[in-house]
Amino acid sequence: MSQRAAKLIFWVGTLSSLALFLGMTWDTHRSFAALTHADRLDANVVAGKRAFEKYNCNDCHTILGFGAYYAPDLTRAYKRLGEDAIRLRIASPEKVLAGSYRKMPQQHVKPEEIDRLVDFLRWVSDIDNHDWPPQDSATRWKAATRRLIGGAAMSPGAALVAQENCLSCHALGDAGEHRGPRFEYIATRRDAAWITRYLADPEAMTPGAVMPAFGTLSESQRRSVAEFITSLADRSTP
Repeated sequence: MSQRAAKLIFWVGTLSSLALFLGMTWDTHRSFAALTHADRLDANVVAGKRAFEKYNCNDCHTILGFGAYYAPDLTRAYKRLGEDAIRLRIASPEKVLAGSYRKMPQQHVKPEEIDRLVDFLRWVSDIDNHDWPPQDSATRWKAATRRLIGGAAMSPGAALVAQENCLSCHALGDAGEHRGPRFEYIATRRDAAWITRYLADPEAMTPGAVMPAFGTLSESQRRSVAEFITSLADRSTP
């Protein structure tokens, strides 16, 4: 290759890459308001962001790629946990996370500040950031769940029950807690279609329900859980 050809390749490659970078940057800025739903950025969301900074939540949590990695990512926390679960974790972390190796401090957040934090996390969860973070993606299985399924240790529905820590509230056989109905009890009273819809939005199906929504799971994943629960009907006891 001649020196002239090498220089031509260098300049064409450099300038075309620069043009592509600038073009993509311009397009991102042009679409920024739509991607972030700026029309929903009201005073409550701003107050929530200020409360988020006041209590130094970034010291433990990551949100939109910024922060520490000690505690779970909060970018999709609203969709992953639901409003009620977020409120409980902020108001009584010493109770909700008593069994977790990661502890959250009790900061005595005021009720109105909790409301604003929920508003902020709701707004952040709707930002179109190309399905990030991956662990909260509705289209991906968690690594631990893939290992369980791959090793034929359990069915996809049972693996999801383990993944989402369902037994921290529900009982199954001799395992689990009794904060919610026993799975065998549910199995004899609800069909898979009803349970699938309920997992997406418990409040809509049963007003006043304290169970968090599992809208971050895809419909097929929710159906897998529902089919696993209904399969327990023949194991139910009075």
